[in-house]
Amino acid sequence: MASNIQFTGLNTSRVLPIPNPSSHFPSKMLQFASFRTANPSSVICSLTRDPSYVAPLEEHAKTSNGSVLLQRPDSFGRFGKFGGKYVPETLMHALTELEHAFHALSADEDFQRELAGILKDYVGRESPLYFAERLTEHYKRANGEGPHIYLKREDLNHTGAHKINNAVAQALLAKKLGKKRIIAETGAGQHGVATATVCARFGLECIIYMGAQDMERQALNVFRMRLLGAEVRAVHSGTATLKDATSEAIRDWVTNVETTHYILGSVAGPHPYPMMVREFHAVIGKETRKQALEKWGGKPDVLIACIGGGSNAMGLFHEFVDDKDVRLIGVEAAGFGVDSGKHAATLTKGEVGVLHGAMSYLLQDEEGQIVEPHSISAGLDYPGVGPEHSFLKDLGRAEYHSITDEEALEAFKRVSRLEGIIPALETSHALAYLEKICPTLPNGTKVVVNFSGRGDKDVQTAIKYLKV
Repeated sequence: MASNIQFTGLNTSRVLPIPNPSSHFPSKMLQFASFRTANPSSVICSLTRDPSYVAPLEEHAKTSNGSVLLQRPDSFGRFGKFGGKYVPETLMHALTELEHAFHALSADEDFQRELAGILKDYVGRESPLYFAERLTEHYKRANGEGPHIYLKREDLNHTGAHKINNAVAQALLAKKLGKKRIIAETGAGQHGVATATVCARFGLECIIYMGAQDMERQALNVFRMRLLGAEVRAVHSGTATLKDATSEAIRDWVTNVETTHYILGSVAGPHPYPMMVREFHAVIGKETRKQALEKWGGKPDVLIACIGGGSNAMGLFHEFVDDKDVRLIGVEAAGFGVDSGKHAATLTKGEVGVLHGAMSYLLQDEEGQIVEPHSISAGLDYPGVGPEHSFLKDLGRAEYHSITDEEALEAFKRVSRLEGIIPALETSHALAYLEKICPTLPNGTKVVVNFSGRGDKDVQTAIKYLKV
């Protein structure tokens, strides 16, 4: 049965059924209706208690060989019951315009050539797939057997993380739309730095929203953003972290939608952002497939990535979702422990709800209010997750586990000393999971960890906890 969305505005109230997912419309002809109210600025979009309709997997998940793989997203911007566009009417035109521009530019050879050139010469792609020899040796068992560990070195990109892939592409897209004012949210500061960087490169006005707490623990990145010419606006509301920065960025966008493009930094938010950001990061997985074939003549057996909103993980996973013999493992932040109430393990402990324009798993209380997340890593300190990750979890295609602050700090130190590479605290969560999975893997298993960012930004945080 379909759920209802109630749009409530001045002198108007109506309930509209969500259309059932359908494969009758190709993905490049996504269709959405626009509904006007007497006062668009007062529109509120809320989900009723009636559960969302989800077509049985068999109805929309068959491929030519009979395996279960879905159109992601479907014709309505949904991943099963997840995703969608839960936004004020004010933003509907901008989202539809953005979606049409994305599809048009995806087929535009000149745009693709320009983007590829910038990724190569400015960002520094392709990033290496590095065999972590000493880390591999560390995880060998007493009989000399163990997995082979490779690191996808996104930390070597310009600005030090994967975030630049999406920021460059969206900045180019914004120029095509004629929008010269850019806003973005940031937690750890890496997306903020990437956005400030590309705005400097393309001569665009840049405003970054960042939680006051995150500004304190990521002071280096705040300075970098300002040095690059961005205005960094502190957000003091709520928990003063990523969730609140995102909320403030959305408020800005609603107010300035005609002149402003919002470079959302993760595979979260309303459609088309989860799809678009995934596609701009899909280069990570495409390179990994190519490099694995060159290095050992096959595919990876296991892919591991940290999960906050989930952009670096989705960038790696997307290429391999159809390959059922490749395990996809996302690692969340367990903070002080998943039973402590102080964590950001959304897929482990969350429930389905709507936040920042999309339905997904969220950390919320019995009344549906967002619960304050916690992680030592500012980039994982988010109470939601990208809707496609929620979908892959429910489908059983990807596994999601969690790592505590303490475990992440140990991995931060371990990898620094074994490989001479200081990982971001976000990345350290993925690296920490090697401690749990490596003893269970057959000899010679090829494991690729997405080394999503470097740890320069986290040294001041680590100093408070580590004795070195």
